[in-house]
Amino acid sequence: MKSVLIGMSGGVDSSVAAAILKEQGYKVIGATMKLWHGNSDSNINDAKAVCDKLGIEFITLDCQEEFKKRVIDYFINEYTHGRTPNPCIVCNKYLKFGAMLDKAIEMGIDYVATGHYARIEKDSNGKYLLRMSDASKKDQSYFLYNFTQEKLARTLMPLGEYNKEWVREKARELGLNVADKSDSQEICFVEDDDYAKFIREYSGYVPKEGNIFDINGNVIGTHKGLIYYTIGQRKGIGAYGRPMFVMKIDAEKNAITLGEKGMEFSNELTASDVNFISGDFPQKSMLVSAKVRYGAKPAECMICPMENGRVKVMFPEAQRAVTPGQAVVFYDGDVVLGGGTVD
Repeated sequence: MKSVLIGMSGGVDSSVAAAILKEQGYKVIGATMKLWHGNSDSNINDAKAVCDKLGIEFITLDCQEEFKKRVIDYFINEYTHGRTPNPCIVCNKYLKFGAMLDKAIEMGIDYVATGHYARIEKDSNGKYLLRMSDASKKDQSYFLYNFTQEKLARTLMPLGEYNKEWVREKARELGLNVADKSDSQEICFVEDDDYAKFIREYSGYVPKEGNIFDINGNVIGTHKGLIYYTIGQRKGIGAYGRPMFVMKIDAEKNAITLGEKGMEFSNELTASDVNFISGDFPQKSMLVSAKVRYGAKPAECMICPMENGRVKVMFPEAQRAVTPGQAVVFYDGDVVLGGGTVD
């Protein structure tokens, strides 16, 4: 019997994923990763209650030190340097499919699993593919582009074929206490999505006021601190008699540049820290589709290899609010090719 260590958050997705794996004949061990001192004991208790109901083993993994180093410190550093981080992507890379996989190997467990909505398959050449979920509204493949062949070979994602409604109904049928539990907040360690408050209180960082410029270099206002702004933002930037958007955040000069409606679109970007799931970095330009944010639709583009593992990405149709620090993720149809961090 093959064994699998599944990350359980105390939510309905990972709970049902654990149940499916057990039905499929795996020896399932549920694991809640304690990532943050704010981790709710109720979530741990919910995960344990599900494991008890399913008749599977439950353990907790203390990953707080790794989480602080890889996710919290990165999150704060990016914002205070005028970039907009994506902590879920970093957490998946280093914690869920890093530290948890290392723990599974140490325990002699064959696979790790999560409740992500994505699919893993093998192609005719024996290569592992990461595909979008069949439930397109819930597809989470954008956050998973850092996979390698080795990690995909040891990962299971049993929810890839299902939608959220089916998952909740399955939980009710199984009598799980989390069947109607609401989804977790966007950033697990930030209350009420107030990331600026979190940065101030956790790190002691004091935002400094600075100049707001128009695209011609004229000072048109004063901002309250870089951490309060992101590319493409319209609200909270002041009144100028016409719609204005954040075009650029310059940490070195502690300055923000605004542009008028339409100027927040761009046709190209460069990306670094690029990963291709196949393990093969492109040697020549290739036509793919890409998403510059989770909620965007994949758009046709050309990716061109550059030096030092970077790529230039060119879009025939301009993309809105291409944001340094966010991810650009490449697709071939529903197959995730890879991605990188927008420079």
